[in-house]
Amino acid sequence: MRFRPLRPAPAAETPAPVADPPETMRAAVIDETGTPAALHEATVPVPSPVLSELLVRVVAAGINPIDAKTRSGKGVAAAITDFPSALGFDFSGIVVRSPYESHPLAPGTPVFGMVPFPRTGGSYAEYVVVPSQSVARKPSALSHVEAAGVPLAALTAWGLVVETAHAHEGQRMLIHAGSGGVGHFAVQFAAYFGAHVTATGSARNASWLRELGASVVLDHTTTRFEDVVADVDVVIDLVGNVHDRTGERSLTVLRPGGLYVLVPTGSWPGYSKAADAAGVRATSFKVIPDGGALATIARLLDSGAIQVYIDRVFELADAAAAHTELEQGHTRGKIVLRVSDD
Repeated sequence: MRFRPLRPAPAAETPAPVADPPETMRAAVIDETGTPAALHEATVPVPSPVLSELLVRVVAAGINPIDAKTRSGKGVAAAITDFPSALGFDFSGIVVRSPYESHPLAPGTPVFGMVPFPRTGGSYAEYVVVPSQSVARKPSALSHVEAAGVPLAALTAWGLVVETAHAHEGQRMLIHAGSGGVGHFAVQFAAYFGAHVTATGSARNASWLRELGASVVLDHTTTRFEDVVADVDVVIDLVGNVHDRTGERSLTVLRPGGLYVLVPTGSWPGYSKAADAAGVRATSFKVIPDGGALATIARLLDSGAIQVYIDRVFELADAAAAHTELEQGHTRGKIVLRVSDD
């Protein structure tokens, strides 16, 4: 890959004084599952942290495909026990309350991370409670809007590329949907650790994907990847088998014993048996909100080794429009909600 020049790590941001939270807050909620129109702004109680949880004032919240699936009744919708429910996993904001006085994430500290939605309220809200182990200090080089686009997508990509595929020099990796939220991080991580990356995407994103580190970019609208790719070590499938049998076709380009990693939940129930029959390994994947891994990602972001791309920013009140945009399927990088002032 063409490595970007690394910049000196910026100084850590100093915690600023914070005000006590109000009793109620604005949130984008659903009263029932349905179309994007089900999302609307409401006034709900501010949550209270317990034990090791932090209370964080949210400045911005990232939007992910799992949010839209959940809103429509799929995803993790079955685990929502109470309505109205604020959606969302990703956030960047300011710590308001810490578990104890000498906690390393003191009130006023800028942080980013993932909330354990739907066990707690989601991040489309002015305040969230979050386990302290699921956050890290916000990268100083990033704004809150930029940082909010990182956690779920980057942690997913890190888990796929680094922890599952063990990306290394000379490894051959095919990444489907390389220009999406998870995909654009996966391409960067794979290239950073020396893998030879082939990414599928649209023609408009080809030059950008090469800038991110892809050695080969295939236009999925004009090229059947199995016609030009063979004997790869790993396939990261961010599309799933419901779209033009991408999963089944991917098994044919793996070397014997290669690894197929399926990400979209429920998109191919028979992937394991199909992989066995093809003589390759296969696994699904679920993101883990690991604050330690997120801190490592933050250092890479601060150094300039990787970057996050924010496609569009919507206001909290426009969450329905943001979901409509996401579901059109043409997003480059991430969509973010601006929740409150920095």
